[in-house]
Amino acid sequence: MRNIAIAATLIALIAVLVAAAQGPVADAKPSLDGMAVPTYTAEGDLIRPEDYRTWVFVGAALGLSYSEGADEREGPGAFTNVYIQPEAYRYFMDTGEFPMEIYRPGSRESINQAGYFEKDFLGMEVAVKDSDRYEEGWAYLSFRDRSGGLRDSASAFPKDRCYDCHAEHAATDNVFTQFYPMLQRGE
Repeated sequence: MRNIAIAATLIALIAVLVAAAQGPVADAKPSLDGMAVPTYTAEGDLIRPEDYRTWVFVGAALGLSYSEGADEREGPGAFTNVYIQPEAYRYFMDTGEFPMEIYRPGSRESINQAGYFEKDFLGMEVAVKDSDRYEEGWAYLSFRDRSGGLRDSASAFPKDRCYDCHAEHAATDNVFTQFYPMLQRGE
């Protein structure tokens, strides 16, 4: 069976996790029929997924960072919200197999005196699981352009940029499910 997954991350603390499997699915598992799968340009770049904000919201994080010295930054960091296609969410919950937005935080504006809210959109990053297209089975991409807008397609980062860390630290199939209680599957 060909495993395919999309995980899109929108900077500003919105993360998108999309999981899908293509091919025959056992009757006991939920159907993935009709679920969007990754699409690519003729050059092999991933085309940015549409309508991911209609998917299942599985959680948010504020200020998560995997870089040394991150605790020395000013402010709380960025917001990350995670979304998964409804079909992929049901499939993951039943089987354990598998887009993210990022926003700059705002605080003390208008009537707000404490806490943080999502403010400026910073970009979108995606993790894609496609064992037929990527040697390691996973690829990580960014749709952010230099002006702060979004490109229509993106190329995979080199393996050492994201894959190695996900392979070593992710709780489930290269996905940091440990940060999102809705993905704990009763564990």
